[in-house]
Amino acid sequence: MLVGDDPASHIYVRNKRRACDEVGFANFHIELPAETSQELLLARLAELNADPAVHGILVQLPLPRHIDEQAVLMAVSPAKDADGFHPLNQGALLQGAASLRPCTPRGVMALIDESGCPLKGRRAVVVGRSNIVGKPVALMLLERHATVTVCHSRTADLAAEVAGADVVVAAVGVAKLVQGGWIKPGAVVIDVGMNRDENGRLCGDVDFAAAVERAAWITPVPGGVGPMTIAMLLQNTLDAAWRR
Repeated sequence: MLVGDDPASHIYVRNKRRACDEVGFANFHIELPAETSQELLLARLAELNADPAVHGILVQLPLPRHIDEQAVLMAVSPAKDADGFHPLNQGALLQGAASLRPCTPRGVMALIDESGCPLKGRRAVVVGRSNIVGKPVALMLLERHATVTVCHSRTADLAAEVAGADVVVAAVGVAKLVQGGWIKPGAVVIDVGMNRDENGRLCGDVDFAAAVERAAWITPVPGGVGPMTIAMLLQNTLDAAWRR
């Protein structure tokens, strides 16, 4: 579901629909004008919740300012919550129970696994504490027996925290905040950021050019975490279909 005319949201939805087509998922695009009322949006969600032909529901964020984003996310059936944002699914993650998990953190974990880095006993630093990425990825790392530190804008010595990390997940939304010289040689660096640099070019939260000289594995921006997020959206939808 897409509400409004945010240009970036249209691009994201188009990419997600293309991925669905590539793997053979039926997908239903519901586009509503920006002035759509919250009541109408919730009514459409109720229809999708009740429709047995729908296994996954995604409401593209951000929503227009007059709509309560949390109320809308709460209205999506937890069993069809392809984004993994519903509080019941987030709570299940906290308890270590099976659930539909947030797509970007799930993609981050898949990328770390692909690097071959064993997480048990390793030190992981997550830069950022959002409900969408920072907090859930920290919980997933803890679940895999990593020793996890969550950093944020008020962390006293971010450089020192990052320098001791075997795994760095940067998800704070500040261009090139994490300096390449901070990276521990041989570390795995996952850059979730999507920003613009001083020249208007896309860049991540990590200074890639410097960090790539020290990291054993590092994701590029764009082209790293973004495609994995879409892949995990499809995986969540498949998981939801099998559970039904």
